[in-house]
Amino acid sequence: MSSRAAPRLRTLQRHLGSPEGRGMEPVSSPLTTHVLDTASGLPAQGLCLRLSRLEDHGQQWTELRKSYTDPDGRCPGLLPPGQMKVGTYKLSFDTEGYWRKRGQESFYPYVEVRTGGRLVPPLSLSHGGGRC
Repeated sequence: MSSRAAPRLRTLQRHLGSPEGRGMEPVSSPLTTHVLDTASGLPAQGLCLRLSRLEDHGQQWTELRKSYTDPDGRCPGLLPPGQMKVGTYKLSFDTEGYWRKRGQESFYPYVEVRTGGRLVPPLSLSHGGGRC
C-alpha cells in the first residue's frame, strides 16, 4: 500500500466505524412479492415479472418496472420508497418463460395479481398455474 493511500484508508475505516455508518438499514420497497415453485418445493428463482399501476381514472396500465425473482423467490426493490401512491397495482408473472427455461410446458402463459392494499402478494406456482 502506498504511503498516500494509508491516510485515506484510515479515514474510510473511521467513517465506516462511526455511529452514523453503523446500524443503517437498507431501504426496502413498500411493494414486493414471494414466489414458490410447488413442483420443486423451492423458491422460484429467475421468474420475470412486471409491475404496473392503473392510471388515467382506471383506463390504462402504466408499466413501472421489469424485474426477476432472486434465489429466495423474492423481488426486493420493486418500487422505491416514496414512489408508492394510493391506487391499484398489478404484478404480471411470466410463467410460460419460467417453465420453458426448465424444459416444461406451462398451462398459463402468465399470471396476474392485482393489489390495492396487500403489499406482499405471495404466489405459488405449479405446471398447471399459480395461486395466491
